Amino acid sequence: MPSLHPDVAQARAAVREALADLEPGHLVLVGLSGGADSLALTAAAAFVLPRVGLRLGVVIVDHALQDDSAEVAERAARQARGLGADPVEVVRVDVGRSGGPEAAARDARRGALTEAARRHAAPTVMLAHTRDDQAETVLLGLARGSGPRSLAGMRPHDGWWRRPLLSMTREQTRAVCDAAGLQPWADPHNEDSSYARVRVRHILLPALVDALGPGTVPALARSADLLRADADLLDELASRLSAEVTAADGALDVAGLLAAPQALRSRVLRQSALSAGCPASDLSAGHVAAVSRLLTDWHGQAGVDLPGAVVATRTGGALRLCRRGVTP
Repeated sequence: MPSLHPDVAQARAAVREALADLEPGHLVLVGLSGGADSLALTAAAAFVLPRVGLRLGVVIVDHALQDDSAEVAERAARQARGLGADPVEVVRVDVGRSGGPEAAARDARRGALTEAARRHAAPTVMLAHTRDDQAETVLLGLARGSGPRSLAGMRPHDGWWRRPLLSMTREQTRAVCDAAGLQPWADPHNEDSSYARVRVRHILLPALVDALGPGTVPALARSADLLRADADLLDELASRLSAEVTAADGALDVAGLLAAPQALRSRVLRQSALSAGCPASDLSAGHVAAVSRLLTDWHGQAGVDLPGAVVATRTGGALRLCRRGVTP
C-alpha cells in the first residue's frame, strides 16, 4: 500500500484540528476559487469531514472579471462534485469599486460566502489562505503603516471564517492537488504587477528570501502570531476603557481618555470612528492621530473630518464622533 504524501497528511490534520469544536451533523462550507490552495483545502475537507460526522459544501464565487470566468467556475464545481461535496454552488457577483479592485472583489466574495452560510445554516466557512499569504499580509501592513492589528495578519478563526492552511505553503498545496489528481486554475490576476500584493509576492518576498534566507516567510508568519496575541490583549483592555469613558449619549470623556495609555486611547478613538460610520478600509492612522490631537492639543479648534462623512468634535470635556448633520 503506497504511503500517504506528507503534505496531504498535513492538510488533513490541519482541517481536522480547525473543526474539532464542531458537533457532528453540521454542514461546513469551503470557499473555492479553483486555484491550488482552495482545491487542496477542498480535497482535505472531503476526506476528513465524513469521518468526523460533518458534511462538506462548496461555494464558488464568480467575480465575472474575466471572459472565461463562468467556465473556470464550472470546472471548479465539477472537481468539487467529484470529491463528494454537496451542495456545490456557483454564485455570480457584481464587483464594485469601493476601496480599489482587490478590496471590492474581496467584499463581494465575502458577502456571497456569508449569505450562503446563512442560507444553509452553516456554522463556518473555510478559506484557503496559506503561510505565504500571511507573510504577504504582514509586509503590506508594514508598508502601509497600519499598526499592530494589521501586522498581526489573518486569524486562524475569525467569526464565520476558518483558515486551516495558514501553516502550509503554496508549494505544499500544489503537491496536495498533484497527489489527488486535481487540476488547479492559475488566476492571471496573480501575475498582474499592477496589484500591490502581486508585487510583494513576486518581487519583494523573493528579494527578502535572497537577502535573509529561506526562513524569512515562516518568520514573518510567526511574527504575525506573536503580534496577534498582543493586539488581542490591547483590544480587550481598550474595550474596557471604552465602556468606562462613554456616556449615555455616546460622548467620550476627555479626562478619562487622557488618563489612559496612548495605545489604548488610540484604539478607543478608532473603534468610535468605525462605530460612527467610518469605512475601515479608509480610516488611517493619520485620521486617528488627528482626532487624538483634539484631546492632547485642544485650543478650541474646529472638528476633524473623517471618511464616511463622520466628524469628530470636542465641546469642553466631551468628545463626539458622529455623521455630519446628525444631532448627537
